[in-house]
Amino acid sequence: MPDADPVPDVDAVTRAVLTASRVLVAVSARSLAGVEERVTLPQVRMLMVLSTRGATKLVTLAELLGVAPSTAMRMVDRLIAAGLADRQTNPDNRRETLLQLTEEGRRTVEGVTSRRRTEIANIVERLAPAQRTAIVEALTAFNEAGGEPPVPDETEPHPLGWVDPPGHDA
Repeated sequence: MPDADPVPDVDAVTRAVLTASRVLVAVSARSLAGVEERVTLPQVRMLMVLSTRGATKLVTLAELLGVAPSTAMRMVDRLIAAGLADRQTNPDNRRETLLQLTEEGRRTVEGVTSRRRTEIANIVERLAPAQRTAIVEALTAFNEAGGEPPVPDETEPHPLGWVDPPGHDA
């Protein structure tokens, strides 16, 4: 009797993950189609972070995005001009300014997230139940190994990740 299926080597798994990442990048790109005239991908990422973090100081926002504070400030200025974000004085420290989404910014994040979730759900529906189970198990392990927290339930947007993997020096 032959042995059980051989364990794929690291290269085979890497190729499969890279292929899947192309699918997910395409889904993400299509989810941005409705807003690409108004905001860039880095700006959408900033909106996602503000959506999940709430009112945030500029320095904290820059750190979360991995950009210089001056770059973050230019991005914020563009989002404010577009009516997607605003500034307010921190009630706990009047010397600080907090950045937050406007209602239009929240609707933008919700639209992008909803389109992405719908398209991924359509792909997942094409899989057999056993394949769905295998994907959940494999991706959960992959996400944990990469240091990415789970996506919140469908009522909350996801910040598009970009956490540094364990052992990565920023």
